[in-house]
Amino acid sequence: MTSQITLAKESDPAPVRTGWRGHPWLTLFAVAIGVMMVALDGTIVAVANPAIQKDLGATLAEVQWITNGYLLALAVSLITAGKLGDRFGHRQTFLIGVAGFALSSAAIGLSTGVGLVIAFRVAQGVFGALLMPAALGLLRATFPAEKLNMAIGIWGMVIGASTAAGPIVGGLLVEHVSWQSVFFINVPVGVVALIFGLVILLDHRAENAPRSFDVVGIVLLSAAMFSLIWALIKAAEWGWGDTRTLLFLAGSALCFVLFAVWESKVAEPLIPLGMFRSLPLSAGTVLMVLMAFAFMGGLFFVTFYLQNVHGMSPVDSGLHLLPLTGMMIIGSPLAGAAITKVGPRVPLVAGMVATAVACFGMARLTPDTATLTMSLWFALLGLGLAPVMVGATEVIVGNAPLELSGVAGGLQQAAMQVGGSLGTAVLGAVMAAKVSDTFGDNWTRAQLPPLTPEQLDLAGKGVQVGIAPVPPGAPEPVARAIASVAHDTFVSGMSTAFTVAGVVAVLAAVVACFTKRGANAAAGAGAAHI
Repeated sequence: MTSQITLAKESDPAPVRTGWRGHPWLTLFAVAIGVMMVALDGTIVAVANPAIQKDLGATLAEVQWITNGYLLALAVSLITAGKLGDRFGHRQTFLIGVAGFALSSAAIGLSTGVGLVIAFRVAQGVFGALLMPAALGLLRATFPAEKLNMAIGIWGMVIGASTAAGPIVGGLLVEHVSWQSVFFINVPVGVVALIFGLVILLDHRAENAPRSFDVVGIVLLSAAMFSLIWALIKAAEWGWGDTRTLLFLAGSALCFVLFAVWESKVAEPLIPLGMFRSLPLSAGTVLMVLMAFAFMGGLFFVTFYLQNVHGMSPVDSGLHLLPLTGMMIIGSPLAGAAITKVGPRVPLVAGMVATAVACFGMARLTPDTATLTMSLWFALLGLGLAPVMVGATEVIVGNAPLELSGVAGGLQQAAMQVGGSLGTAVLGAVMAAKVSDTFGDNWTRAQLPPLTPEQLDLAGKGVQVGIAPVPPGAPEPVARAIASVAHDTFVSGMSTAFTVAGVVAVLAAVVACFTKRGANAAAGAGAAHI
């Protein structure tokens, strides 16, 4: 493999467009509809899981697979899907992803058994992986460099709005229609995205786009990603020191090493390792992992805090999170404009500092914290995340060669998936350890009836998600005392988890110092070499 990668010049010839086809802002509108469908699905399904479990008689493990199957398929497929877009064109890949995602959604709604639901959720993950990197690849190829940040900002706004709408729309649909409607809603959205995509999107392939596939690289990377995500998913059940967890983590590390060795020798690698000689691109990838670690890992506990500690419904909890997602919606295009003017470094550092302050602030939440106080911390978190979502994406995609924009888009999405899974797993372990250390002592100090070790362990598992283990028929004073102990213990664990998330956000702010504007935007003339 060559030791240098020539980045596409800002002056590279643009694809010929006529009328609406290939218009940058119409292209953004078309891909935003498809991205909205996937982002909405990411949060809307969690609300439907209890209804699916009851209607289909699913076990807890089967319900977990509804989420885990999607996550695994998505994470494993993202970079390979990006490569497919680079090879066959992002327009075709995007349209196939949209159609497949809508059809698999319809199939889930028609399923009569949980096994079929899981199978089609896996299909959703694969088609979602085709769609997301292709959307970024289309934006990268269509927008002039000086407007790319604004486009990515609006793209991030759509993701934020869709993510925010998920719990609210899902709660309303499950409550007033059925759990199947949560999936059927993707069908008309997919049809609209497909029509606009066929009419508006213009295919663009770089002159030196890849012509062959690195099958061995695909297998090794897929095995590495699967083993890593699987270990993170199962660590809470198996334990971090369990032999199975360690074997999957070791297998993932071995596959990553073999993948790196292979990529350095093959003629047309899946991921040219020379990409990572760009310090800004590498820093952007690490930053995306750390950001997702702090954000998704912390947000995992917020939903339990709102619903199980404050007793809110899924719809109410979604409404209480609107300050967070609202600031992401407002902040994303503003961040895009700011990054265009001053470059990504200052907004990224400021964003991660704000995220760290918000995490440390949420570490001070109590079972009785008022809505206004919660909203202020949620809003600050959203304000901090907006420039990071936009800036880190631009740093990764903008510093990659044009012919590898799909791979760069897949890398950005994969970094988010790995970071989110890692954050949920690690912060979950922190929460579990804190609850295990303090729950028994808190129970004893409250002078509650003693529990056997087995009862204490079972009750502690519920406390880890904010559930008070109140036995049926317990007197009101005893029930209040148990709820107080459970909620205080949960909030103590959540505080520790948010403190860890804040420290990670501070580390991310340091990493952000090594980012800079995408080389393709900064080159202006001539080729840049890394």
